[in-house]
Amino acid sequence: MHDVLERQPDRVPVAMGRVRLFDHALGAYLGLALGDALGATVEFMTPREIAHHHGVHRDITGGGWLHLKAGQVTDDTTMSLALGDAFLLGQREGRPFDRGLMADAFVAWWRGKPVDCGNTCRRGIVRYLSDGSLEGPPNDGDAGNGALMRNLPVALATLGRPEALRSVSMAQARITHHHPLSDAATVAFGQMLHVLLTQAEPQHALPACKAIAQELVKQHPQFGYEPYPGRATAYVVDTVQTVLHHFFAATDFESAVVGAVNQGDDADTTGALVGMLAGARFGAQALPKRWLSKLDRSVRMAVTEQTSALLALALAP
Repeated sequence: MHDVLERQPDRVPVAMGRVRLFDHALGAYLGLALGDALGATVEFMTPREIAHHHGVHRDITGGGWLHLKAGQVTDDTTMSLALGDAFLLGQREGRPFDRGLMADAFVAWWRGKPVDCGNTCRRGIVRYLSDGSLEGPPNDGDAGNGALMRNLPVALATLGRPEALRSVSMAQARITHHHPLSDAATVAFGQMLHVLLTQAEPQHALPACKAIAQELVKQHPQFGYEPYPGRATAYVVDTVQTVLHHFFAATDFESAVVGAVNQGDDADTTGALVGMLAGARFGAQALPKRWLSKLDRSVRMAVTEQTSALLALALAP
C-alpha cells in the first residue's frame, strides 16, 4: 500500500530572483557533495590523527577507510539523490511525496551496493523489505544522523510550504529513523535551508537561522552548541553541534567545511551538512573551484539536474 502525503498549496517565494535562487540551491546541493567528498578521507579519525597525517585537511584527495577515489562521495550524497529521484518520479506519476516511492528508492539505492550504509538506515530498509512498514516503532537506537543527512531534496521540493517541509521530512526520516532528536534536527535544518534560500534580505538570513537553532536548543537542550563540546560522531546531537558551530563561526564556505571535517569522526556527514548550509548561504559561485574540479563528474551532473528539477517542482503553479 502506498501512502501519498497531501500536497500543500504552493506559496512560491517570488521575492528572490530565480537565477539567484538556483545559484544558492545548487550551492547547497554541490556543497553537500563537496563536504561529503572532503570529509570521507578523514572519517573515523581523531583531530590529532588528522593533524599528524594531513596537517589541516583541506583538499579532496580520496582515500580514507573506504579507499575512495578523489572526488567520490558516500551515502550522504547518493541517498539524497535517491530520495530526490523518488520525488520526481512521484511528480510524473501523480503520486506526490509518496512514502512507498521513497522507501522503494532507498531499497534500490541499497541494492546498488553503495560504498557505505549506516546501520540504522540498513535496519530500516530491511524492515521495509520484510513487512512493508513505512515507519518503524520509536527506538532509542535511532538517534543517528542518517535521516538528517539526506533531507536536502525535501527542503528544495517544498520551498514556500513550511507545513509540507515538516510532513515530508518526517515521512522520509521515519522510514529508517524514529527518534525525537532525529525528527527535530531534520526539520530544523530544513527550516534553515528555506530561510537561506528564500530570505528576501540576505543579511537577515543568518540571524533567522540562529533563531531557528536557538529554538531547537530551547526545545531540546541536548543540542546546545555554545560553547562547542567538540564531539563529531554520528549521534545526531554531536553532528548538529559540530555543524552549527562551524556554520555560524565561518565567514566563507571553505572555512566552514574545513573546520567541520577536521574534527574527524563522522566527517563525511558533518562536512556534507555544513557544506549544505554554507552553500545555501554563499551560493554555487562561491564554491572552491579546485574542489569542484575534483568532484566526480557524474555526481556533479546528477546534482545539477536534480536541483533544477526539484526547484521546478516547488515553483510549479
